[in-house]
Amino acid sequence: MNADEMAESNRRILNQPGIYMCYYVEYGSEMIGRLVISKSRDKDKADAGEIAAMYLLSKFWGKGYGREMMTFSLAELKRVGHEEVLLWVLEANSRARRFYEKCGFIFDGTRKEINIDAPLIEMRYIRTL
Repeated sequence: MNADEMAESNRRILNQPGIYMCYYVEYGSEMIGRLVISKSRDKDKADAGEIAAMYLLSKFWGKGYGREMMTFSLAELKRVGHEEVLLWVLEANSRARRFYEKCGFIFDGTRKEINIDAPLIEMRYIRTL
């Protein structure tokens, strides 16, 4: 995600107060990541929580920051009353899929096509809290 895409995503989130909880991860004075959690946007999983976005600059991958972001998001979603959490991940993003699987998420068989300059497939992962 480039700066313009992140700015547009932030505008969409901030224009919907009360729906999303948005957190920024800082290292010193540098913003290195963003986490967005919410109630599930999927009608068939209306009672679940959702990790709507989890981004971390690549130079910080493999250093434990992603695990901390995940731990925080799961605790926060549980705190607000969710017993199940879902997230969507691009099928082609095998690194992220492995990370989510290590965090206890499993692919539930649900796929959808999105279009970001080209058709892409997203997969839904779910875990209980």
